[in-house]
Amino acid sequence: MQTETTALLDQNTYTIETHEQHHDEVPDYDKASTAVRIVTAIVIIGPLLAIAAIPFFVWGWGFSWIDLGLLIGMYLMTAVGITVGYHRLFTHRSFESFGWIKGMFAIFGSMAVQGPLFTWVADHRKHHQHSDLDGDPHSPHLHGSGIWDVIQGAWHSHVGWLFNKGVSDHGRFVKDLSKSKLLSFIDKSFLLWLVVGMIFPAVLGGLLKMSWVGVLTGFVWGGLVRMFLVHHVTWSVNSACHLWGARPYASGDQSRNNPIFGVLAMGEGWHNAHHAFPTSARHGLKWWQVDMSYYMIWVLQKCRLAWAVRLPSKEAIDRAAQV
Repeated sequence: MQTETTALLDQNTYTIETHEQHHDEVPDYDKASTAVRIVTAIVIIGPLLAIAAIPFFVWGWGFSWIDLGLLIGMYLMTAVGITVGYHRLFTHRSFESFGWIKGMFAIFGSMAVQGPLFTWVADHRKHHQHSDLDGDPHSPHLHGSGIWDVIQGAWHSHVGWLFNKGVSDHGRFVKDLSKSKLLSFIDKSFLLWLVVGMIFPAVLGGLLKMSWVGVLTGFVWGGLVRMFLVHHVTWSVNSACHLWGARPYASGDQSRNNPIFGVLAMGEGWHNAHHAFPTSARHGLKWWQVDMSYYMIWVLQKCRLAWAVRLPSKEAIDRAAQV
């Protein structure tokens, strides 16, 4: 079952219950300073290069094919928990599913260690309501143009916003989710799922290698490094995808389609399309725009495990297209 929700997908409106987004006067950040771009690029590229280089120095004793498998497997599982679960299912209600599937995605997302479900959803709904304006929890554009301001903006949009107390208003932004006893339990037991997400790859690594060294390397690569990569790629959508990329659709902000993070973030990098059509289950609207998260939703739909999948109509896409 596929439904079109053109009214909810208007490029200048995002609605959760009674919340509306108004971007009548959005500052022009098209000419973001060179300093902003350089600092943000260093913050994003530097850690990725470091993580990619480490295995070459520890191959054979600190890293193996088993560790690579644990890293990739745990990355995909927890990243899907964020992209399909936390983001498209819970934040934007892009599709509906059975309670046990919702619980599974909520647990996988919790294992990504990006915070409890309700906090994450509240922050992201607030981001859409105030995108690149005062009140946006993680815009890189609201900190001034001086060197220190630029550094603060890059840090804030990438990770600093997580430590900004008072960002969320649960009473306003997550009333719909808090009605579920299952989701409320998973939200409150966040620390349990954090521990499970670290112990599981450690135990699996130990069993596959039949050694305590396997326990350690499984914990490091399937746990700690995987957690860092999922965080880093997610945060890069907040920062890079509001600085670099194309803006084919009118979205009322500086969100951009970035093909690199379209792949790394399992479709989340088609950020301009997402901000133009926030409740759409599909972010990569062109056939060539890889969107692994939507492919999973499509498979669930074909298996009759997902329904009410929201997609923008061709008319809505044409109206939002920038001329």
